[in-house]
Amino acid sequence: MVMEVMCKKERYNVNKLHKRLRRLVGSAIADFNMIEAGDRVMVCLSGGKDSYAMLEILRSLQSHAPLQFELIAVNLDQKQPGFPKHVLPEYLSKIGVPFRIVEQDTYSVVKRVISEGKTTCGLCSRLRRGVLYRVASEIGATKIALGHHRDDILETLFLNLFYGGKLKAMSPKLMSDNGRHIVIRPLVYCKEKDLVAYAEAEDFPIIPCNLCGSQKNLQRQVVKDMMRQWDKKFPGRLETMFTALRNVQPSHLVDNVLHDFQGLKVENKPVVGRAVALLDQMSFKLKHEESEMIE
Repeated sequence: MVMEVMCKKERYNVNKLHKRLRRLVGSAIADFNMIEAGDRVMVCLSGGKDSYAMLEILRSLQSHAPLQFELIAVNLDQKQPGFPKHVLPEYLSKIGVPFRIVEQDTYSVVKRVISEGKTTCGLCSRLRRGVLYRVASEIGATKIALGHHRDDILETLFLNLFYGGKLKAMSPKLMSDNGRHIVIRPLVYCKEKDLVAYAEAEDFPIIPCNLCGSQKNLQRQVVKDMMRQWDKKFPGRLETMFTALRNVQPSHLVDNVLHDFQGLKVENKPVVGRAVALLDQMSFKLKHEESEMIE
């Protein structure tokens, strides 16, 4: 009896989490006009928790959304040693999602070009993007969906801030490098810890990335650990930082391109400042109250 109650509670919590993630993804799609009627969305499925969750949530939205759109899952087999080729085809066939597995040996290219101990993620990502753009054209995809979430976006912001000298994060929607496709990130509002919990609850057949897993001191991992400590010690800090990305004030930065500082001039006719006018009003009110007290 106790076990039955626990199972019901766990299922309730999973359903609650799924609804929250679906609401967040739906909000992102609406806010940034990510998916339109008639779209053919290519869901990039790596075999990690984020892409599995993205596919599952998009499937759920597809069955409830007022507009019609297609989903096709695409996985790139980069020929990494030990890659379990059977996992994704079996999973996608089981849930009834159209898919395409693309075999392209980018692994040997990365190992040949990048020195031992150096970060491989950058080159690996560029090679992968090139292949995915080609496949998107071949299958007639109108949108390419990537599984980056809120924490990925914040991590990228700090990586560019600390190591790149740029105030730059990730865009929720952008034009592809070749100018032929629209790339979307439906998980932009989703927290990584929620996606971890969801993946565990749904028991997705996770495929680890051997390339990334072999590098322990990546700059991204340093930033990730820093953010994890912040989230633990200062609850709500990550939410506040993400809100800041949606509340940018160019006039309070130091970029002449974003704001015309050189063209900023005082008008010929003096204008009473808002602060001065407010002080005058307060002074008048105080004098009025004093006169009433004397009377």
